[in-house]
Amino acid sequence: MTTRILVTGAGALLGQGIIRSLRQSNLNVEIIAVDPARLSVGFYWADRGYIVPLATDPSYIDRVRYILSVERPDIIMIGTDVEKKLFAERRAEFQEEFGARTLVSTPNVIAIADDKYATYNFLRDAGFHPPASVLPGEEHYLIAQVGFPLVVKPRVGGRSRGVRVVRNRAELDLALAGDDNLVLQECVGTPDMEFTAGAVHFPGQKIASIVMRRDLRDGNTYRAYVDRSTALNQQVVALAEALKPYGPVNFQFRVDSEGRVRVFEINARFSGTTPLRALAGFHEVEMCVRYLLNGEPPRQPQVKPITILRYWSEIVVNEQAMGRIQ
Repeated sequence: MTTRILVTGAGALLGQGIIRSLRQSNLNVEIIAVDPARLSVGFYWADRGYIVPLATDPSYIDRVRYILSVERPDIIMIGTDVEKKLFAERRAEFQEEFGARTLVSTPNVIAIADDKYATYNFLRDAGFHPPASVLPGEEHYLIAQVGFPLVVKPRVGGRSRGVRVVRNRAELDLALAGDDNLVLQECVGTPDMEFTAGAVHFPGQKIASIVMRRDLRDGNTYRAYVDRSTALNQQVVALAEALKPYGPVNFQFRVDSEGRVRVFEINARFSGTTPLRALAGFHEVEMCVRYLLNGEPPRQPQVKPITILRYWSEIVVNEQAMGRIQ
């Protein structure tokens, strides 16, 4: 039996990773990709593709509804951050009207993950050890508590965009100038102890997890080292149990000199490293599809202790292929 899956964000690293993971899986799938740009590589890995407006466009949902009415996918997977809330608000509606199960967390979980100050408050209140964090105007409290260096970053954002490490008051004042939509954080650990971790959580089911140490370039993981540490995986499971996402969740953290996990970012979705995890034997996309279709509980695989190197690649598309995108 073929499972029809609609994947948004065919031009995004995340959406492309979902499509690649589906192609790597043991599932029999038919992939429908959507994206605003015709020259999005994910279109040419999919079976069919549709152009959509930007998610901020008022006509976006109408276009999505049209595609759902034509394609009738079994499952919808979200490949960009900006679309998560739109689909979360319509998850029940899309299932009732089109029979499509949307893999997306609740608006509350998305709100916690998308706002880094809300992330800090959630982790602190749940008894974890996030980096100490304050909003602009409260920086003197943070300086008194932890000193310099500090990290200044947008409250909403990803891939390390707009992130600055400041080492004195002059650099801090420059980083804060003219922008109140920021959060200031304690700078914890070192780059060689930075991790990206994933978990799959569904209500009433056991949680599967994977931890990878990583090297970053331009905000993305370009080298990953699978870490089979039981203690780190137990911490990831505890984090997922506290947050209660629907399906995939990504935690980014450093381990400090005391050995504590210090989570500084949560993504209530698959990760850009999802296809890398599949190479290690952690097929989170397949786990989610099997649960949504058949109620098959996620199972913790024995991940392979491998090193993964990322590199650029190419795909050639012709006018005929581009013409098939609707």
